[in-house]
Amino acid sequence: MGKITGFLEIERQVEAYDTVENRLKNYKEFTIPMKEKALKDQGARCMDCGVPFCQSGCPLGNLIPDFNDHVYKGRWKEAAKVLHATNNFPEFTGRLCPAPCEESCVLGINEDPVSIENIEKNIVETAFKEGWVIAKPPKVRTGKKVAVVGSGPSGLATAQQLNRAGHLVTVFERDAKVGGLLRYGIPDFKLEKEIIARRVRVLEEEGIQFKTEAYVGKNTSVETLKNDFDAIALCGGATVRRGIPIKGAHLKGVVQAMDFLKQNNQRVDGITGFKEDILATDKNVIVIGGGDTGSDCIGTSNRQGAKSVTNFEILSKPSKGRPAHQPWPYWPMRLRTSSSHKEGVERFFSISTKEFLGNKNGDLIGLKTVEVEWIFKKGERR
Repeated sequence: MGKITGFLEIERQVEAYDTVENRLKNYKEFTIPMKEKALKDQGARCMDCGVPFCQSGCPLGNLIPDFNDHVYKGRWKEAAKVLHATNNFPEFTGRLCPAPCEESCVLGINEDPVSIENIEKNIVETAFKEGWVIAKPPKVRTGKKVAVVGSGPSGLATAQQLNRAGHLVTVFERDAKVGGLLRYGIPDFKLEKEIIARRVRVLEEEGIQFKTEAYVGKNTSVETLKNDFDAIALCGGATVRRGIPIKGAHLKGVVQAMDFLKQNNQRVDGITGFKEDILATDKNVIVIGGGDTGSDCIGTSNRQGAKSVTNFEILSKPSKGRPAHQPWPYWPMRLRTSSSHKEGVERFFSISTKEFLGNKNGDLIGLKTVEVEWIFKKGERR
C-alpha cells in the first residue's frame, strides 16, 4: 500500500471532456488527459485490500492493487508489465469496459471508488508512448497451424495467446479491415481506429497473419480451413441483429443499430458509395434501448445533425444510488448517464413500443407505445 492515508485525503478524479460544442463537430475521442501527478494521486487512493474485490469483479482478474501501487510510485513500466500480464489489450478495455472492478472496489462501499479504468488506460497509453509495447514472437514454434475465425476482441486475444504458445496463427475476417465490433460497432469518438491499427501492427510483427474479406462459409470454404489447419477457433461476433417482432418493423426508417453504426464507422473511414445512406441528419430520431449500443446511436445521431433525439427504455428509471437489493460488491442497476446522453437527448423510461406506424408509401411516421409498470417481488433478483 503506497500511501496509507491516500483514500482519506484524496478525492476521486477522472479525465475531463472537451465541450459538447467542440466534440460534436467531429468523431475524434474527446477526453482530456490528466497530469501525471493527478494520476499518481488516484493510484494512492487504492487501499491494497487484503481481499481485493476489484480483482474478482474484473472478468480478466487484473492485478489492480499492484498496478495502482506502481503508478503511485511512478513505476509506469512495471505497471504496464503487471497490466499486460492478465490483459491482452488494455487500450480497448481502458476505453470501453463498464468497469465492474470499480463497482466492486471496497472504497466504493462508503466513498467514491478508485478510478481504476482511467488508471488502466493511462498505463497502456504511457507504455505505447514510451515504446514499451513491442512484438514478442515465441522463441520456439510447434509447427501446428490454427485458424481463428473473427478478428474482434475475442479473436485477437485468442490469436495472440495461441501465437505465444508457438502455434502458427491465421486470422480470417469477413470485413475489409481487422477489428470486428471494435472497428465497425464502437464509434470513433469512443475508440479511434488507429488504436486498433497500432495493436494489429504489433500482432503482425509477432507472426500472426490476417486475411481480410475472407468470409468463412461464403468466399472461404470450411473445408479449406479443415484441410489447411490443425485446429479452428470460432470467435464470431455480435452482429446478429435482434429486431422487435411487432407490426411495422419493415417500414422505411426503422433501422437496426448495427447497420447504422457500422455504416457510419465506414463513412468516417472514408468509404463511400453505399447502396442506401443511413443518416440521422435533419431527422427526429427515436433510439429504442437504453444500453451502451443505444448510447452510441445517440452520440452518432447528434454528430450527424439530427433534428432531435429521443431515447426509450423499457425498464423503469433506476435510482442514482445503489439499490438495496443489489448490495456491494454486485453490479448495481443504477442510473448511468453517458457522455452521449450529455450531448443532447430526451430520455423516457418504462416505455414499450407496440407498433411502428407508416404511411401509404411505406415510410415510418410514428410509434405506438404503452407505459410499463415493473413490480419487484420480495425474494426475486432483478
